[in-house]
Amino acid sequence: MLDYQLENELYEQGYAQVCGVDEAGRGPLCGPVVAAACILPCGLVIPGLNDSKKLSEKKREILFEQIKNEAISYSIACATVEEIDEYNILEATLLAMRRAIDGLDIKADFALIDGNVSRDFQIDAKAVISGDATSPSIAAASILAKVTRDHMCVELDAAYPQYGIAKHKGYGTKVHMQALREYGPSPIHRKQFIRFLEKEKHG
Repeated sequence: MLDYQLENELYEQGYAQVCGVDEAGRGPLCGPVVAAACILPCGLVIPGLNDSKKLSEKKREILFEQIKNEAISYSIACATVEEIDEYNILEATLLAMRRAIDGLDIKADFALIDGNVSRDFQIDAKAVISGDATSPSIAAASILAKVTRDHMCVELDAAYPQYGIAKHKGYGTKVHMQALREYGPSPIHRKQFIRFLEKEKHG
């Protein structure tokens, strides 16, 4: 159930701008991980707003535009495939989240982070497990991140059409795994995530 309880509690404590933060693309085998930070007017009702994973693609696209229009401030940022390989996916995700918060044109002084890790942020922050199902700010950030990454996947598909990325968004589906075995990995594949190819080769 989405409500502004978390945001309201923080505003009552004296914080001025509370942002929700979420990511998209931790699990796929290729492409960047994308994070978004979003400050909503407290109490704003956006009909249909929900965790991005529970919405149809069409509904997410509609909400994506509405959130951008109605947010006090929002920012979307990435960590690259190279950064994912260098640091690991958790550290790269946190890096993308920090970049998203830093990119807000109206600065937040508190961040509600979806998940269970909230370390090393430049502002006060709190991790909220299943935050995209409880906080409107996090739910809005989840949609901004998911739609942005899906758009990136369409572009990656145009550059590397043999993998079918536009359909599976980089996840390890049967079609994707088969294409990896047939064509080998591309520069957009995360080396840490496709070690199975080496094991199969030497197995």
